[in-house]
Amino acid sequence: MAISQEEVQKVALLARLLLNPQEVDLMTSQLGQILDYMALLKEVNTEGVEPMAHAVEMANVFREDRVEPSLPRELALANAPKRDEECYRVPAVLGEA
Repeated sequence: MAISQEEVQKVALLARLLLNPQEVDLMTSQLGQILDYMALLKEVNTEGVEPMAHAVEMANVFREDRVEPSLPRELALANAPKRDEECYRVPAVLGEA
């Protein structure tokens, strides 16, 4: 199924993406391939296959709660736009101070 460059540009606009002409060409090709694959999947006979939400039915699979190595605090906070000693600073929620 073909998709036009105009459609790709519309999707990019909706996704708030700025694509240069080379990226529009690339995305047009890639999205076309994805749509072709989706059309192929539509042809698969699923008669008698029960609908499911997940390929493997698993619920509440837990692991033992244990402490594992993580980033050092300074490295984790290195790119924080605002911080207060050892914490991220974020805007107030719902006008609360």
